Amino acid sequence: MKRIVFFIVILFFAKFSFASDTIIVHKDARLDVLTQKQIQMNKLAAMLTSNGLYKGFRVQIISTSNREEAFKMKADVLTKFPDQKSYIIFQAPNYKIRIGNFLKREDAENYRKQITNSFPQEIYVVEDAIEYTPKGNEEISQ
Repeated sequence: MKRIVFFIVILFFAKFSFASDTIIVHKDARLDVLTQKQIQMNKLAAMLTSNGLYKGFRVQIISTSNREEAFKMKADVLTKFPDQKSYIIFQAPNYKIRIGNFLKREDAENYRKQITNSFPQEIYVVEDAIEYTPKGNEEISQ
């Protein structure tokens, strides 16, 4: 008798343990939109520096220890390229003139190629903390 009860109990549990029920999950499409927005926010946050600026690139025009030469070059840059913001940076003992705010190195390289004929000395792209305001629907790629 015990064997029959034991056998019935085993059959009962075996039936339920091998059930092939299906669960259907209906996901709201807005979750995908929110996920993509969060990914973009995380990418932007990863690009932030400690002082609130973004990691990016600028084109360095000159590095000189002569203060007057540096300020003259900055004025020249402002008159030739009013569309880009220019910066004078003092890193002892040199004054460095940099132009632009570029998120991508390739954008800075393209701009460098455009302006290279205006300056006799070598100009090059440098990493720098840049001023940048993210646009609402802009794709950020690292």
